[in-house]
Amino acid sequence: MSLLEHVDAATSLAKNNEVQLLVFKIDGAEESPYYAINVFKTREVVEAKRHYLTQIPGAHPLLEGTIVLRELQIPILNLPKWLGVTLSDEQKKISNLLICDFNGIIIGIRIMYAYRVLKKNWNEMHAPDSYRMGEDGLVINDTRLDDGSLCLVLDYEKLLADVIPQAMVNVDESAKSIRQMDIPAKLKNGVVLIAEDSKTAQRHLRQIFEHAKIGYQIFDNGKDLVEFIGRHPNPASIPAIITDIEMPEMSGFTVIQRLKSDPLTKSIPIIVNSSMTGENNKREAAGLGADGFIDKTKSANILPLIIEQMKASEPALLSR
Repeated sequence: MSLLEHVDAATSLAKNNEVQLLVFKIDGAEESPYYAINVFKTREVVEAKRHYLTQIPGAHPLLEGTIVLRELQIPILNLPKWLGVTLSDEQKKISNLLICDFNGIIIGIRIMYAYRVLKKNWNEMHAPDSYRMGEDGLVINDTRLDDGSLCLVLDYEKLLADVIPQAMVNVDESAKSIRQMDIPAKLKNGVVLIAEDSKTAQRHLRQIFEHAKIGYQIFDNGKDLVEFIGRHPNPASIPAIITDIEMPEMSGFTVIQRLKSDPLTKSIPIIVNSSMTGENNKREAAGLGADGFIDKTKSANILPLIIEQMKASEPALLSR
């Protein structure tokens, strides 16, 4: 029976600020770290030797080629190489391919083997400062396995942006669309609060807001954002909040629960910006009170969505 056949529903996990991770290794060395990815971004694990790899001339060095699986042509990314590990030909023969779904973009990443599925509370996921230095950090956060082993969660959005940039946000498109919009005074003069742990996604959102000349403040996790709002002298002045779902310390679902249950913050529009775009996650976010949901590859549309929600909830704000 496959490891991935024993996962709980994402919605039940969300209510408890929990996440389920697929833990794997990228090589066979006993001393090498374990890595993890949210199981709801994964589809299946297949043996590399069973799938013919078609190489693509002139492709990015990390793009090994493509395989055909269930009538889909799937690009295969060399995760070990991205992490500075070179697999021998023999290791590649016994390696596996982890098939993943990011915002509807199906890719395969080469791993050595899947180890186990692990359930964790988001407050057990940590983002050490040493991992967050500069824009080039590959690790978002870490946790510990039952035996104390270190397990690292990677910035898979950065991997995608490095290797398949056309799959990511079109910032120029965002700049064009915002120029044609009537921006509410509260948004124009206010500061949008953003909870996002991926440096890559942070960079895209920063570019979007700077192009539009709209103020913003980014927090590395939901807990920091909620605590900031708790100290805010006038939460009603916050024009909107953007939150990812997967974050250390506090998930985006818990952010929504906390803010929508507080009379001081329940009227602030909350937009979920996530690569977890399954219907269950969208329903859960809406059920908790989120005002909108957008996948990260379409973040160019996030400002029009905020304006639309502000218009729907507080029409008077549109007076200039």
